[in-house]
Amino acid sequence: MSDALVIIPTYNEKENIETIIRATFSQKKAFHVLVVDDNSPDGTSEIVKTLITEFPNQLFLEKRIGKSGLGTAYIHGFKWAIAKKYSYIIEMDADFSHNPKDLIRLYNACHKDGADVSIGSRYSKGVNVVNWPMKRVLLSYFASKYVRFVTRIPVFDTTAGFVCWKTNVLETINLDKIRFVGYAFQIEMKFKAWKHKFTIKEVSVIFTDRTLGTSKMSGNIVYEALFGVIRMRLKGLPK
Repeated sequence: MSDALVIIPTYNEKENIETIIRATFSQKKAFHVLVVDDNSPDGTSEIVKTLITEFPNQLFLEKRIGKSGLGTAYIHGFKWAIAKKYSYIIEMDADFSHNPKDLIRLYNACHKDGADVSIGSRYSKGVNVVNWPMKRVLLSYFASKYVRFVTRIPVFDTTAGFVCWKTNVLETINLDKIRFVGYAFQIEMKFKAWKHKFTIKEVSVIFTDRTLGTSKMSGNIVYEALFGVIRMRLKGLPK
């Protein structure tokens, strides 16, 4: 058994999925992996099913009916992990923008250093982004600064999607009340953890843009992140 589960949401990631799974299992720390696939038409889930025969007690697949968004995929995975009684639950992208070698650093920030939430941060020590066009770097960087200003949350990389959670944090946050499904989902989760007074630690990582597959970034996602935080800040936490 492992005490830590890595959740990888997928939609059309056939070029990356096998490599990222094998890279995760090659780390010195034993991690389990749950792939939450949104019915990818490119056969991503079929590749995972084949790999499950090789890693029957380490790799798991939850295949959803349709493409329902990043946030709902993670919430599905969180609930699955809580039911299976994992102690640490880690979000990671399939496209190697998050380096599997950093998994142990996020895990140790919670397991050894006592953080309730650890974030693989692009902006805690300068700007650590590789292969992004400057326009996208500036958009991401200033979006995080904007969120920090509006919400007052003491986190430099509020939109980061490389995050380790202690399970009790996810049990405390009402996952059924999470409103956002895009990248604002990442902001909302961190904001609610902070409002519940959980300890958040940023771990500086290098973010490398995907080389295979297609980005899922869209204008709607950016709009949700920029304007949704104002409503979130005003409403705070449910009574």
